[in-house]
Amino acid sequence: MIDAVIFDMDGVLLDSEEVWDAVRERYVRERGGRYDAEVQRAMMGMSSPEWSRYLHEHAGLTDEPETINADVVRLMLESYRDELPLIDGAVDAVRRIADVWPLGLASSSNRPLIETVLDETELAPLFGAVVSSEEVPRGKPAPDVYLEAARRLGVDASRCAAVEDSHSGVRSAKAAGMRVVAIPNPTYPPGDDALAEADVVLERIGELTPSVIDPQR
Repeated sequence: MIDAVIFDMDGVLLDSEEVWDAVRERYVRERGGRYDAEVQRAMMGMSSPEWSRYLHEHAGLTDEPETINADVVRLMLESYRDELPLIDGAVDAVRRIADVWPLGLASSSNRPLIETVLDETELAPLFGAVVSSEEVPRGKPAPDVYLEAARRLGVDASRCAAVEDSHSGVRSAKAAGMRVVAIPNPTYPPGDDALAEADVVLERIGELTPSVIDPQR
């Protein structure tokens, strides 16, 4: 029995992974740092304290992680204000699921970005708990952000379903003991080993219905 549903944001509600990649790549290269496939892969799923520290320690940026984080978030906000990269069908899917269950959000994005997205889409009132991984000790694939979202909802993690798109995200939700609905990101798809851990795999978020979340409902 499922008592709550927790959504990821980037890659599930927003087609934003490429935006993150482009913003960070431009930022790093303008400062003479290294940005390649290894750096990009390493940061997937990291919380903002983790990826900003990684860029400082491994990509050759001399600014302190706090400065890197603030600069990149500012650039992301500018990009979102120009055009919010919503995935087709995402808002309708969230509303459809919210008609049945309490909702949470567990995202690797910074809180200012999360709040901007929820305000722009008018989805904020539907989420009873919103957690950024910058607010927990470890980012995805550790389960911390999902466990905290479940705690704030007042629901046992084992009675939650998670909607995820990424390798680290699927691993994170599964490590929290949740039922996992995977909607693979076509640009940065999860590995086969992570997908094998998902309980359901969909092609697009438009396929997300209450019966997918809980077949026994």
